[in-house]
Amino acid sequence: MSEPLTATDLGRMPYREALAFQREAVLSRARGEIPDTVYFVEHDPVLTVGRAGRSESLRADPSELKRRGIEVFDVERGGDVTYHGPGQVVAYPIVSLADLPGGRDLHRYLRDLEEVLIRALEAFGIAATRRPPYTGVWVGDRKVAAIGVAVRQWVAFHGFALNVDPDLGHFELIHPCGIRGAGIASMRTLLGAAPARDQVLERLCTAFGDVWQRPVLAPLGAMLHV
Repeated sequence: MSEPLTATDLGRMPYREALAFQREAVLSRARGEIPDTVYFVEHDPVLTVGRAGRSESLRADPSELKRRGIEVFDVERGGDVTYHGPGQVVAYPIVSLADLPGGRDLHRYLRDLEEVLIRALEAFGIAATRRPPYTGVWVGDRKVAAIGVAVRQWVAFHGFALNVDPDLGHFELIHPCGIRGAGIASMRTLLGAAPARDQVLERLCTAFGDVWQRPVLAPLGAMLHV
C-alpha cells in the first residue's frame, strides 16, 4: 500500500505567513523530515502574481488596492495573477512528485489537481470540467478553481484555490490568471447555497486519496473527518 497522505487544516492564516510556512515545509519534505501533506488554509484578501504575471492583468491601481487593504505578492508559482480571500478553500500540497502515480511529470501533476477538484465538485452535484489550454477547473465559461504550482528539489508546493463562497466582486480587480472575458463562479452561485467548509475538505480529501491511490490521514486537532 502507498504511504498515507496527511491532511491538515491550518484555518485562517495571513498569506505572508503561509508562504514562509510552505517554503520551509518544502525543505523539510525534501530532507524526508515530514510526509507528503496537503495543507488547507483560508487567507485574508490578497493578490498573488506568478512567474507569467503581466502588469496589465492588474486592473486596480496600487492606491485602490491599498485603500481596500489588499496586498500583492510576487511568488514563484506558475501562472499570472490570482485572488485569494475569505470563502475560498486554498490547498497547498507539499508532496514529492516521485511518490505520486505520475512520477516527476509536472503536467500530469497539474491534471491530477484538476481531477481532484472535478471529483470533489461532482460529489456536490456540480459538473466541472477542464478547459484547455487553460489550467484550472470550470463550469461552462466560468472558472470555479484556479491552480498554480511550483517545484523545488522535485517537491511540489503552492496549489489551488476553490471558490466556495468568496466575495466575487474582488475578482474585478484583476483579469484572473490573465484571462480576459472569462467569468468566475463559486459553489454558492452554482448551488444556491454554500456547503460547510468541513464538508468541502472531506470531499477534497476523498478525491486526493482516489486520484493518488493512497489513504488520507487527518491528524487529531485538524478538524477533518475522512
